[in-house]
Amino acid sequence: MNRRNFLTVGTLSGLGLSLPSYLKARAENPIISDSKAQSVIYIYLPGGMSHQESFGPKPLAPVEYRGPLSSISTSIPGVSFSQYLPETAKIADKIAVLNSMTHSETAHERGTNNMMTGYKPSPALQYPSFGAVVSHELGVRNNIPPYISIPTIANEFAGTGYLSSSYSSFSLGSNPESPGFTVRDLRLPDGISLQRFDKRKKMLDIVNEKFGTEQSSDKLTSLDTFYQNAFDLMSSDSAINAFDLNKEDDGMKEFYGKNAAGMRFLLGRRLLEAGVRFVTITYGGWDHHDNIAGQMANNLQPFDKAFGALINDLDNRGMLDSTLVIVGTEFGRTPKINPTSGRDHWPRVYSTVMAGGGIKRGIVYGQSDPTGSEPAENPVDIENWAATIYELIGIDYKKALMAPGDRPVKIVDGGTPIKEIMT
Repeated sequence: MNRRNFLTVGTLSGLGLSLPSYLKARAENPIISDSKAQSVIYIYLPGGMSHQESFGPKPLAPVEYRGPLSSISTSIPGVSFSQYLPETAKIADKIAVLNSMTHSETAHERGTNNMMTGYKPSPALQYPSFGAVVSHELGVRNNIPPYISIPTIANEFAGTGYLSSSYSSFSLGSNPESPGFTVRDLRLPDGISLQRFDKRKKMLDIVNEKFGTEQSSDKLTSLDTFYQNAFDLMSSDSAINAFDLNKEDDGMKEFYGKNAAGMRFLLGRRLLEAGVRFVTITYGGWDHHDNIAGQMANNLQPFDKAFGALINDLDNRGMLDSTLVIVGTEFGRTPKINPTSGRDHWPRVYSTVMAGGGIKRGIVYGQSDPTGSEPAENPVDIENWAATIYELIGIDYKKALMAPGDRPVKIVDGGTPIKEIMT
């Protein structure tokens, strides 16, 4: 029996371990960055959130453009948000709203590709996500995976692309808002005691020694290290505690909201505290072709409470200035309300939000035209937006990574950071 077969037949799979692939990027010593953003939390709203019913309302437009919702004032003079963003309106002076995001992709998967990778879709190459690049470039910190997805990996474009799967996201495998929430791979499966676990680990050590003696291979040596990292994580109380929402008191849970948005955002904050470099949180469904008023009420109100709580909580803990918070979605919605009281896909202009980690507070950058159809000033394309993210977290966005066939590919192709929104 060779080494691969020995592992395949279940010696490790019986332990429920998939973490080695997530920890493959770990360096001999963790990388210490002097960047403004030491970590990133990317809140992704799949489906395409309407800018008119969120951060870019058009209260003076004709009703067919304005839509069914009213708008409210914010803590930024002269700036209004949707009626369903009262908590976010209060902390508007702590965030930056980009109301002139633009690209040309009307299909969900193509818009998602843009917003997860900073690249336009290509038939020849799948690009790595922001989280995978961060994992590749910065590695593990505090013995916890550098890139984590809540509750699961957001979509196919949130993966590693042409990079090794070693830099993939660690996925929770369950929803934090669910009763009895636990994270897979952080505890031993039923029927495996600590003694049995230790015995299997010793068996693996014997096999490693056997193959390490007979075959001198960097791949074998590194694989041994990756498995050891997985064992280290399972035995690290501080790492395991980061995933444990029971460590938060009931008042804090109420502050965020005891729902999908609240518990996911709260867990995201805990993971940032533990040393995770990049957390992606997927929340809601925003493809509102019908009944946009009712659907925004259902989706936006829990988001509003949780997002306002997250920004205030990070700020109160002294973490906001070192944490880049991003709210993104694949595109906006059509300027006119359609016959089914909804809006359809519209990538020509839409809104995103950024905060903390080197972003100016209390600003709106860019505007759409009076009907919310096109950028009226300071259009923000995907490449410039991506370059801004990498600049803030201390990654050289001009650097080339190696794709298959020893093909160098730039982290961002042609973008430049948006200095006007940066401190």
